[in-house]
Amino acid sequence: MAFPISDLPTEIRAVVAPQSVTVCEPGETRLPLNQIPGDYGLPFIGAIKDRLDFFYNEGRDEFFKSKIQKYQSTVIRTNMPPGPFIASNPKVIALLDGKSFPVLLDVSKVEKRDVLTGTYMPSRDLTGGYRMLAYLDPSEPKHASLKQLIFFLLKSSRDKVLPQFESCYAELFETVEKEVGEKGKSSFEPPNEQAAFKFLSLAFFGSNPADTKLGVDGPSLVNKWLLFQLHPILSLGLPKYIDDILLHTFPLPAFLVKKDYKRLYDFFYESSGFVQDEAEKMGISREEACHNLLFTACFNSFAGIKVFFPIMVKWIGRGGGKLHTELAQEIRSVIKLNGGKLSMAIMEQMPLVKSVVYEALRIEPPVPYMYGKAKKDLLIESHAAVYEVKEGEMLFGYQPFATKDPKIFERAEEFVPDRFKGEDGEKLLKYLLWSNGPETEHTTAANKQCAGKDLVVLVSRLFVVELFRRYDTFEIELGEASLGAAVTIITSLKRGSFERE
Repeated sequence: MAFPISDLPTEIRAVVAPQSVTVCEPGETRLPLNQIPGDYGLPFIGAIKDRLDFFYNEGRDEFFKSKIQKYQSTVIRTNMPPGPFIASNPKVIALLDGKSFPVLLDVSKVEKRDVLTGTYMPSRDLTGGYRMLAYLDPSEPKHASLKQLIFFLLKSSRDKVLPQFESCYAELFETVEKEVGEKGKSSFEPPNEQAAFKFLSLAFFGSNPADTKLGVDGPSLVNKWLLFQLHPILSLGLPKYIDDILLHTFPLPAFLVKKDYKRLYDFFYESSGFVQDEAEKMGISREEACHNLLFTACFNSFAGIKVFFPIMVKWIGRGGGKLHTELAQEIRSVIKLNGGKLSMAIMEQMPLVKSVVYEALRIEPPVPYMYGKAKKDLLIESHAAVYEVKEGEMLFGYQPFATKDPKIFERAEEFVPDRFKGEDGEKLLKYLLWSNGPETEHTTAANKQCAGKDLVVLVSRLFVVELFRRYDTFEIELGEASLGAAVTIITSLKRGSFERE
């Protein structure tokens, strides 16, 4: 929670000594006004040390846990990667609980200009020379028109989402099932990426990549392009110093991916004419529109599915046979009662499916980092204290700590499949912040909440439904990945007795 210092009485604003003043809002407990603990270390050296600790010596969760323990605070000062030489200023104020984190969602208090990837900005050469919608603050003139264009794209694809998803992911399950039958195991990622790219291309633009010059190369081209944008905050699991020097010291040159990006751009340009027509009516050039459509489809949507579907499989797989049986029974009984057909309305009758998707988004949000610069002097509340933030300071939120805050969620570290079921469960949705906003709020042209928020939830539910329409249970083995939790191997699939009509 945050509020402007200017809203406080003069006698409180004048006090700077820590612990000497308490501030409160009506109905809230008085909290002490503390200085933000932590430090940035020596210039250059401190940032390098924090980077090595974050990626290699401790790992990201332990990095934050150790600082919380050291400073006895969930609001701390620290450096965030990449630091030298990619980011000129790695200093942030980290918000590591569910009460302080939401200030990052309030665009009246924080600026979202060029902070999507954190303390550095990828080269515009990777996006045709344009700043994409995701990097614009809502106060910038183009933000509203570009977001409205994405809303147009989503609305125009509404009737194609369900049938195209069913078709594309039927192919995925057939591929995985065949490999498990032949080899006793199947990698989930390659068929998931092929299915995701094909689904998004068909649902958004009515174009099958396999029927174009792009062929089946889309996912590999996108993955390479994503790496060139995100490498400063990723690790590829190479030996520590090789990994650090290669990924975190200098930007990878954009020209190395120029031809790959051109192939993607040509595919989307040829496929999205009707959206470009709409863009011109809104005063957006066809070229800028196409770069934004590519970014939306590949960076936001494809990367989201690439990361989040394995996360769902991971947690549902760990849930075991009891959860699998409950999901299969709910899904199959609801579909049977509705004549064997599936629709968006019918999925609303599957509360466990909805809860499982929300719980996966809570326990392992697909985008763990969030940034924003204070637009003015603020006071930010944690559960224990109030902290003063100066205008221009960079705020950073580690979302897994916000959505696993034990003061908000019981058994916060556990995957509780029915957590969001029923009236009490629905009350918790306001603390589900995966979409750059609470789940209870709607995305608009005036905020930074994910334009495709509802689509993400829908296709995630669809994936669970399609999985348990076919199978009673499954088993997995896990591995790590630079983006998300990799379900490296599916080791068994047990076909269900339910027959699709």
